Formats: sequence, C-alpha cells, structure tokens
Amino acid sequence: MKMKIVVLGLSITSSWGNGHATTYRGLVRGLAQRGHEIIFLERDATWYADNRDYPKSRYCCIGLYDDIDQLRAVFAEDVRNADVVIVGSYVPEGIAVGQWVIETARGLTAFYDIDTPVTLARLERNDCDYLSTELIARYQLYLSFTGGPTLQLIENRYRSPMARALYCSVDPKLYFPEQLEKKWALGYLGTYSKDRQPGLRELMLDAAKRLPKESFIVAGPQYPKAIRWPKNVERITHLPPNLHRAFYNEQDFTLNITRHDMKQAGYSPSVRLFEAAACGTPIISDYWPGLETLLEPNKEILISTCAQDTVRYLTEITPQTRAAIGARARERILAEHTADHRAAELEEYAAKLLGKISKRRGAPRLGPATKGSL
Repeated sequence: MKMKIVVLGLSITSSWGNGHATTYRGLVRGLAQRGHEIIFLERDATWYADNRDYPKSRYCCIGLYDDIDQLRAVFAEDVRNADVVIVGSYVPEGIAVGQWVIETARGLTAFYDIDTPVTLARLERNDCDYLSTELIARYQLYLSFTGGPTLQLIENRYRSPMARALYCSVDPKLYFPEQLEKKWALGYLGTYSKDRQPGLRELMLDAAKRLPKESFIVAGPQYPKAIRWPKNVERITHLPPNLHRAFYNEQDFTLNITRHDMKQAGYSPSVRLFEAAACGTPIISDYWPGLETLLEPNKEILISTCAQDTVRYLTEITPQTRAAIGARARERILAEHTADHRAAELEEYAAKLLGKISKRRGAPRLGPATKGSL
C-alpha cells in the first residue's frame, strides 16, 4: 500500500529556532523507507532561508512558496491528487492554508500538531492564527504530539472525527553512543521560552552556582541578553542537528525542561528526550503526567524538582550507575520511539481512514503514487 503524501509544515529545511524540522525529517525518512512518495511544502521565510541546514532531501521533494497565492497556483495539483495531505502547527496563515487544503484535497486531510497543549491554550484565548475550532472538526485526522486524556478532549470538546498520538521520534542511525571526552557535567539544548526559563534556572543554573568547579552548557537561540549566566555555564547560540549527537555524548547528564502548557497536559515528550536517550546519555528531567509511560523514573530517567536534586545526581551517582541508566533508556527508546515506529503508526491511521473514504465513494483510493507538479 503505497501513498502519495503532501505535508505543509513550518520548516524541514531549517532547524533554526524550532524543533519541527528534526521531527519532520525523521518522519519523512521513515515514510520514504516504507515506500511512500512525499512532498514537503514550506513558506520561504527569510529567517529560515538564512539558516538552512537541510536544503535538499533524499527522502522527499521540497517545495518553497512565498505566500498563499503562490501555494495555490503552483501546488494545487499535488494537494488535489495526494492520498494524504497533512498541515502542521505554526504554518504561516495556517487557517487559510487549512481551509484551502480541505476544499482542494480529494484524499485524507490531517492536522499535525507538534505543539498540542500550546495550540489548545491559544484556542481558548482566541489568539491561534494557524488553527480554528471549525477546522478541527473538518480535518479528518488530528495527529497530536500529546497523548493521554488530551486526545479525548480534542474529539469530545473540539469535535475532531479522530485524534491520535503521533509523538516525535529519533533516528538511531544519527543518534547513538560515542566514546567522547566529557566536557560538561550537565547540558541543555532548547530554544528560549519564557515558561521554560524558571525550570532551567532552578534545575540547572542554581545547581551550577552550587557546583562552581563543574562545567555546564546551554545551547539554543533567542535567550534575552539580560540573563545573567553563572561563570561556569557555557553558551552556544545555535547548534545544528548534525552536532547534536556529539553534544549529548560530551555530557555526563543532559537536562530536559518542559513548557508549562505541556506539563499541565502531560504525555508530551520532547524530541530532545528521545535524542539524548538514543545516545545513551542519562537524562535529568522535570516531571509531567505520562512521563512514566515513556521512561521509568529512577531506572531509565531521573526526576529533578529542585536544584538540590540536580546537585545530588551530579555528585552522588557513580559513572557505572550513570552508564546503566543511559543504556536502559536507549534500549527503551529504540524499541518504541524511532522514526520507523512513527511512520508505521501514521501509515496505520491513514490506511484505516482511506479505506472508509473509498467505501463511501465506491472506488479504490489507494494505488500507485500520482505525479504532481514538482
């Protein structure tokens, strides 16, 4: 069962200031390796154009457009002929894009929310510019970065016909353990977010102050210049994905901090969680409901609630125990959360719905992928 899939996402070509790119890259790779044809469309935004680290892909055709008018003019045939069309969260003019996709596509239409708790909070405030409650009911499938009770909320409150979890993932060919010299006791990789900063301050920066002889690092853009970093905390503004593996392998531990809305919703793992685990780097994380369904606390991941917890882990856990925690986390993630797992899940969801569409229309929908305008 081969499908032609069109994805309209925030970005696949640039990982600058966003975690969407690595998620899309992994998913597209997994789908292509399963024999599907993928076209990825993204707005040609200046800030991504200036920081492209993935301008071409072996696994999909990439199409860039300047505005929604050009999107409609150039890529309508691709959208119309696709078996599956997916619109992602934070796509510029996402509401207008989604309306056009639903009106144009003859196959399955889906929304992929890589920011589910943030999206739902914005919908409640009526300030979401890439999704509306009306569109949720019109998309045939809602793919969510958040699982658990949120899926029932999307179906029952927002009238989605079908909401399913599609977590982020990791490519084990890109993320694996390496015998590198350890440079930092604890590192953190993430774009600045106002609601994550208190957690970063308490779980890392305050711990760094208590351990002045240890080295720490924070990598990621958009941090305000006003932040006063402890002297033993190194800063990197942007770390491209091709350097992530070495970054994790050069840490004794890595830190995971979760945004407020995602902590409240629970069941919202970060792609950084999977990447670090695949490298065998032990993770210190804040807690959120559902975390234990992904990694077992104290066995596969360590939970920190304050600076003292972090200090205790860094000073009391032996290298042997540290390595064992990392190895168990790697085994769990590779068994359940690779890009191929996600591609198989998406394939299963799509096949089920496409089968229903075909029955209603009285004609087979699936077949050889059609050629679009690319």
